Amino acid sequence: MLNIVVLVSGGGTNLQAIIDAASSGEITNTRIAGVISNNKNAYALERAKNHGIKSLSISPKDFASRAEFNKSFLEAVDGLKPDLLVLAGFLVVIPPEMIERYRNRIINIHPSLIPSFCGTGYYGLKVHEAALARGVKVVGATVHFVDEGTDTGPIILQKAVDVEKGDTPETLQRRVMEQAEWKILPQAIDMLANGKVKVESGVVKVVEDDN
Repeated sequence: MLNIVVLVSGGGTNLQAIIDAASSGEITNTRIAGVISNNKNAYALERAKNHGIKSLSISPKDFASRAEFNKSFLEAVDGLKPDLLVLAGFLVVIPPEMIERYRNRIINIHPSLIPSFCGTGYYGLKVHEAALARGVKVVGATVHFVDEGTDTGPIILQKAVDVEKGDTPETLQRRVMEQAEWKILPQAIDMLANGKVKVESGVVKVVEDDN
């Protein structure tokens, strides 16, 4: 059984997609051990409580230094004994010591087809604003492992979504969520829970069934 901890800053739509997929059997061999948010008012915490999932808030704003926050944050994560950390719209930089401790056990969902529209400054609606400003015809989402860079870790899954005439950043964001994010994030978790993913030389390899 894979113990996962979901880290989220806002409404938690990707968290809800994980909860729903686990309930329906789309995600197997997985238990949501907890949800952590840096925002005590995040609706994601309500989603967790509504499903009987342990939740807690821990914010850098409540600490005198980032080093103190990082220490408490890592302790909170360790206390939930996760096998996998899932960043589902988490807008806090992951401490290097956490990345090292959970090497290839932290995944993130990013609302673009990496390497396009990713890296520092590209999050939320900013990604979709940039895509529309560039005039691209296809966007999408990526699930990747987290390393010391920003959106630079090994890619697990990607799914493309067409840009439609008249799209706004808001309509494009919603379609990318519905058609890509909410599908490939649960799929990636299920693959990891069932030993279908390994990293070799910085590249993800999908382990095929023997039969």
